[in-house]
Amino acid sequence: MRTRFILIETSHPGNVGAAARALKVMGFDEMVLVAPRYANVLRKEETIQRASGAVDVLESTRIVDTLDEALDGVSHLCATAMTPRDFGPPTRSPREHFDLLLKQKSSPSNLTEFVDSALGSHQPVTSIAFLFGSERFGMKNEDVYKCHVALSIPTDPQFGSLNLAAAIQLLAYEWRLALGGFPVASGVTQSPLADAAQVAGMLGHLEKALVEIGFLDLEAPKKLMPRLNQLFNRANLTPEEIHILRGVAKAMIETVQSKR
Repeated sequence: MRTRFILIETSHPGNVGAAARALKVMGFDEMVLVAPRYANVLRKEETIQRASGAVDVLESTRIVDTLDEALDGVSHLCATAMTPRDFGPPTRSPREHFDLLLKQKSSPSNLTEFVDSALGSHQPVTSIAFLFGSERFGMKNEDVYKCHVALSIPTDPQFGSLNLAAAIQLLAYEWRLALGGFPVASGVTQSPLADAAQVAGMLGHLEKALVEIGFLDLEAPKKLMPRLNQLFNRANLTPEEIHILRGVAKAMIETVQSKR
């Protein structure tokens, strides 16, 4: 779904750069600034530095004079507000609202065909915009009234004020998560497991080492080796780990024999 982040009357260049970075790491790239304090904010050094490589987002960012211009083509508007208004759209947490917005149990077709009366709209949702007010004053009531919902990030009631860029990062994360998210790279390459013959060979080598150091009595072995066999089967050893264990067994044998 087309997603737009709209920053209204932003006063700090650093927040614009940080917002661009927040959007890029979550896979979004459409940002619109409404009447920012500095007309050249996208070219300011602090903006570029705080973007930390998200220059492409800055380059595609539009600056407009009015909120109505920024809303062109958007079908679902989400305000951001720390406290509920006496009048206006319902206030929900981002996760709660996104669940309502994307729920398709009653309509297994694509999202644009889904309509839920709880959203306060009877039009197909084809694009969404998140609105953020100025750092000092937040969103104006008249801007909130234009929206279908006011999103409130669950925070400590005693200290709920978020930095603008932090709020954008949280909303971008929640929305990306609702859309399916990105796969998490484990960074660990899974090696193939050792086969039964490799495990058996290692156990034979280890058995000789245990006999050498006097830990295993071949006359009364009891169930030591079968138990070790079960232990190593549970461990799902790789060929590299088999090689290490055989190296340990070899060192044990050589150490004992060198002292005779």
